[in-house]
Amino acid sequence: MELKRLGSQTVRLICPPAIEGYASVVGKKEGEGPLRASFDYINEDTTFGESSWEKAEMHMQKDALIRASAKAKIPLDDIQYILAGDLVNQCIITSFGLRDFGRPFFGIYGACSTMAQGLSLAAMLIDGGFAENAAALTSSHFCSAERQFRLPLEYGGQRPPTAQWTATASGCVILRAEGEGPYVTHVTTGRIVDMGVKDANNMGAAMAPAAHDTIKAFLSDTGTKPSDYDMIVTGDLGFVGRDLLHELFARDGVKLSNLEDCGALIYDRESQDVHAGASGCGCSAAVLCGHLLNNMRAGRIKKLVFAGTGALLSPVSTQQSESIPSICHAVCIECR
Repeated sequence: MELKRLGSQTVRLICPPAIEGYASVVGKKEGEGPLRASFDYINEDTTFGESSWEKAEMHMQKDALIRASAKAKIPLDDIQYILAGDLVNQCIITSFGLRDFGRPFFGIYGACSTMAQGLSLAAMLIDGGFAENAAALTSSHFCSAERQFRLPLEYGGQRPPTAQWTATASGCVILRAEGEGPYVTHVTTGRIVDMGVKDANNMGAAMAPAAHDTIKAFLSDTGTKPSDYDMIVTGDLGFVGRDLLHELFARDGVKLSNLEDCGALIYDRESQDVHAGASGCGCSAAVLCGHLLNNMRAGRIKKLVFAGTGALLSPVSTQQSESIPSICHAVCIECR
């Protein structure tokens, strides 16, 4: 245990699992954005041929798992663990969507940090010798999220400039104990951070302090500096949260010149009218399982810190005027 533990929040994986396969499935709006060429599948129909928004999201999540499994050349029946979650009540997208696969399953919830959380836990399961392979999977859908957290689409309420657009997207990573990589080498588990932000239409402001806390812990625990990495990518702070994160590190005397955010990458801010960028579990998952890992496989990115951020609110907590606790989990991915 002492060999693997670094500092208070980080573990170093002695036998780093390889990312054997990955896939991203998105909707029409995401396919019109700047990352179009990086997605495995773009559906021009946001219902995905289903009778409800929730079933559409289930369809999308299942599709991502099937595609990632095929790319990894690991049959679905051979996947030893699936770690997955979503944004809808009690994670019903995941439990209903994956019930027919019959695989050992951990349902997880980290809001928009779910992909980083699932990847962290899957990597530790494999490094610990408890599995040969595991899948990390998540999704979000604009319409199911709007029904869950805000108002019916028919209401047509005005969105403030700080609001983010929930991505209709899903991403899946298949990890294996051995492979050609890239590899998950370090995991930093986040702490709950709550700075008292109560505006559910400004989640970037709520999540930025959590991203600061976790990335700072990762750098301290590993004894590294931002310039040691090709990219540090958060998801999903959006434009507001990303700018705040720059400010927080500037107060520490640290410049994050290599910082990107999945919520700022997936859409064209001007032409697609997304205000402060994107959010949702599927946003960072699809950007990771497309744009980022494609660049790693191509050798354009060698070392990446993927720091998923999540706003841990619910409709009940918002209606009761509670603040928004947030979390960030970081995963270091490296090519060798």
